[in-house]
Order: sequence, then structure tokens, then C-alpha cells
Amino acid sequence: MEETRFFDKMMINLRSTCKYYTGYPKDPGPLRVIHFSSEREFVQLLHEGHPVVVAFTIRSNYSRHLDRVLEEAAAEFHPRVKFMHVECPKYPGFCISRQRTEYPFVEIFYSPEQVANQGRVADPNITKYSVKVLPFNYDLSSYGFREYFKRHGLQPYDPK
Repeated sequence: MEETRFFDKMMINLRSTCKYYTGYPKDPGPLRVIHFSSEREFVQLLHEGHPVVVAFTIRSNYSRHLDRVLEEAAAEFHPRVKFMHVECPKYPGFCISRQRTEYPFVEIFYSPEQVANQGRVADPNITKYSVKVLPFNYDLSSYGFREYFKRHGLQPYDPK
């Protein structure tokens, strides 16, 4: 019993003091991946001004792996990039509007702008927006997200 306490204290001390500790299990802290619940919430998230990484998934082993990757990347890039997870069987309308047939896939939404010409709108309270969308075709890892953001100039973190 005494040895396990000593070992736990030693590991906590190692994790807190060692700058380059990469051991497992990694503790990403509180969950930062937002689970999709409505398009209204998604639009509010876009209006915060940060890029939003959205993973469109169905139930599969690869989707579970993608969930772990998203949690790790969200812990690294929080609060400059928001990560969202959409379960397509629960919200088929949102997923079908993306017009993709292979799941899971990741897209990055950023820079919402109000459309100048609203056209014919049935409800005057509805405002149309234009959002830039980039498909994510890099390695599904924190490294892949970092390289992707660097290449597209999205600046997810403050340069030091």
C-alpha cells in the first residue's frame, strides 16, 4: 500500500516538472470536444470567430479512434480552435447537407460573413451567412492538425 502511494506521488511529480514527459496514459484534462446538438449552437460557435473543426462520424472502430484524436487535439489547441463531434445517425440532415458519402470525415469551418444579398427570405428574422469550409485530408493526429493550420495560415496558437 505504501509503495503505490509513493509511486503515484512520484509520477505526479514527474508529470508536473518534466517539460517533455510523453508517457501514457495522457490526461487531456476536461473534455473540450463539443457534441453537436443543434445548428443554432453551431452557428453561435462560428460567430465566436475561431475556426471550428467538425468530425462527422458514424459508429465504428475508426470513429472511436477519431474521438480520441479529437480530444487530444482539442486539449492542445483550446481555446483558439473549437472541436465539434457530429453523430450522423442522430442528426442526418446536417450530415446530408455536407454531400459526402464516406464516413467519418473532418471539415474545418471558419470566417463567417453575413451575405450581402439575402435574396427572397420567408422569415425576416433569418439571416444568411457565408462560411469558408476546408476539407481535412491530413494525418488524423495533433501533429496533422498543427501542420494543416500552419499550411492554411489559420494561426491556432500564439507564436512565441
